[in-house]
Amino acid sequence: MKILLLGGNGELGPHVVKALEKRHTLRITDINNLETEHEYIKVDSSDLDQVVRAAENMDAIINLSVLRPDRKLAFDVNARGCYNMMIAAREHGIRRLINTGPFYAVTGPTYERFDHGIHVDVPHQPGTYLYALTKSLGQEICTVMAPDQDSYVMDLLFYMFVDVETDKAESGSPIANLGRDLVPYTVSWRDAADAFRLAMEVDLESLASRSEVFFVFPDLPHQKFL
Repeated sequence: MKILLLGGNGELGPHVVKALEKRHTLRITDINNLETEHEYIKVDSSDLDQVVRAAENMDAIINLSVLRPDRKLAFDVNARGCYNMMIAAREHGIRRLINTGPFYAVTGPTYERFDHGIHVDVPHQPGTYLYALTKSLGQEICTVMAPDQDSYVMDLLFYMFVDVETDKAESGSPIANLGRDLVPYTVSWRDAADAFRLAMEVDLESLASRSEVFFVFPDLPHQKFL
């Protein structure tokens, strides 16, 4: 399968490339330069024309693009970027789309602090944090647009990533590596990337709807998230 990766040179991108490169043909894109054996195109995911051109002759799109701190740029990348992906998919007849985001695009502070046994189908409450809110808007754009075009969107949500070699979380958070217990939403980079392999293999017709959300994490004993 020919796969377009948007934002493919970020933190998660190289792990996804490693998980997919033996089975698929990859076209990697990002706003910076990258030396790779795969096809690479410099693309700004907030630019509709660039995304549409990059998606030509592709069978699937994986959107790994993210920007957190700047209000305008975060909206342009996290929300508008999803719109651009959906338009590109419609223009080129691409059915299989994978979007990404943080778990709090769905389960923001009102859930995380007070609830337990949280299911993926709960009503979305991202709160006011810029990253979560703009990613949630992008996810909603995918949900609204997917039924009106012949596309299926799988939204893979993550939080804390752990390096399996060092057993440490790769995060700027000062509390990420305190103690030895994992926070309720932790997954290794390797296993996170493997979720994309599975998303590329699943029968689209078996999905419950045109837009499905998946929490990606191991079977942790506290069962805060299901």
